[in-house]
Amino acid sequence: MTGTVITFYSYKGGVGRSFTLTNVAVLLARWGYRVLTIDWDLEAPGLTHYFRGLVSEPSGGVVDLASDFLAGAKTPKDHIVQVDVGDGVLHLLASGEGGRGYRTRLQEIDWAELYERGFATFLERCRERWVANYDFVLIDSRTGISDISGICTAHLPDRLVVVFTANDQNLDDVVDIAHLADIARDRLPYDRPRHLVLPILSRLDSRVEYQRAEQWQRKCAGVVAPLFRNWMHKTATEEQMLRHLTVPYVSYWSFGEQLPVREEPVPSPDQISFALETVAAVIAQQFDHTDLLVDNRDAYVAAARTRHRDFAVDLVVSSPRSAVSSAVLLVEELRVLGLKVEASFSGDPTEIDKARHKARHLCLVVHREVTRWQMSEAERFLRHTLSPEGGQRQLFCVLTAGTDRERLPGFLRNLGHLRLEPGAPPASVALELHGLITGTHEPGEDPDRDVLLGAAAALRRMPEDLPYPSRWVLVEDTLRGMSAALDDGDLGRLHDLSVDLELLGKAHGGGVTTPPAVRARLDVLLNRIERRI
Repeated sequence: MTGTVITFYSYKGGVGRSFTLTNVAVLLARWGYRVLTIDWDLEAPGLTHYFRGLVSEPSGGVVDLASDFLAGAKTPKDHIVQVDVGDGVLHLLASGEGGRGYRTRLQEIDWAELYERGFATFLERCRERWVANYDFVLIDSRTGISDISGICTAHLPDRLVVVFTANDQNLDDVVDIAHLADIARDRLPYDRPRHLVLPILSRLDSRVEYQRAEQWQRKCAGVVAPLFRNWMHKTATEEQMLRHLTVPYVSYWSFGEQLPVREEPVPSPDQISFALETVAAVIAQQFDHTDLLVDNRDAYVAAARTRHRDFAVDLVVSSPRSAVSSAVLLVEELRVLGLKVEASFSGDPTEIDKARHKARHLCLVVHREVTRWQMSEAERFLRHTLSPEGGQRQLFCVLTAGTDRERLPGFLRNLGHLRLEPGAPPASVALELHGLITGTHEPGEDPDRDVLLGAAAALRRMPEDLPYPSRWVLVEDTLRGMSAALDDGDLGRLHDLSVDLELLGKAHGGGVTTPPAVRARLDVLLNRIERRI
């Protein structure tokens, strides 16, 4: 899949365009997207100021693309540098190398003449490289109307983000600019669809002058309404969308060039990073699924955040203290099947956010009734993991013996439930969970495969030590029988012998280690079964 080029544009300066771009870039990179930022505001470059301390001094940049072209290069040289924001891929193509020589080099560039000499084709090669290597290419454009802004708004982008403030100087031209960019790109010899334009109302101070802020927000929504029409869901209104796309004025962040998203990792609704997360999510979702944004902003952002995310844990198993023993056994069974699983015990407040942030899926082990902590875990998990595509993250419910499903809260009662039978090991429940999580099969759909999975689990659980040498003799005989059953295709006998092997392995400890011949036989049999699976 090729990346998306998005230009951040403003008709006037001082509206927070570069601020919005850099913070959105950091969020996208943190969420697992590969991001390239390009500082094409050549006369007043600023991205390096926001990334100060995170990036090495650039040795080249956008102005060097022109130099490369004039020097006869067919493809651009590598002027891109890494921005160190921890996790994620974030790179910068600066305006150029700093110093006194930069201004002179910039003034010598005649962009119209470059285009006459074929610079557009060279830029297309640059663009092809960028979209092949990155999910998002974010361009910071010069303000106003110029040759440079035309390159950034007409030639290069797939989409536009127009940043403006609540005054008539900005509103008079915000819609016209998008229209002029479409006219300009129609004259280009490249296949580009009409722009999708994301309007961002920036620096709106509603904390003091609330009524005036409300009036201006409604006025702005009316003016930019045409920009929403070719991508906003029909159930949403322009005013609803613009409220989500408003970056508030917070005086603390108005001094210097700062990245609040690095200091507000879990922002509250009144913090500026909350609004920046929403903007980043709309970009990550390709301006789509806006009905979900209006209905549940947190779920919308969570879906964007987790789409490219690698979770440290496949599943968190949440259990009340009264069912700890069953939960621990279930966790062990799931680990044997190859899943990364952790336990969360109700009543421990430090664990309550583990499933939301760390694990892809959540499983509640319910004993008689759902505890208050489990309710909090499940509600937070669902609120932050609802996805437009669905099926990315799942909530499972396992009931202990005697638990009445009719007494569960409605949002849990409607789930499909698994049951831990009294006195029975949780192996069958673990197998069903494994199948649901990995998508390998529906429960009960492939009983032969279930037998093979059970046999493999029994082999992996064999301890290294048993109390008596005679016990290893019985183990070796059982392994021979399992191998023969596998040869004969007798899966019923294989299942019975797997249960016998489980029982033999429970009396572990005592100092008699696994004989080499038995270990070799076990490894060979396990390898055969895994190949069958």
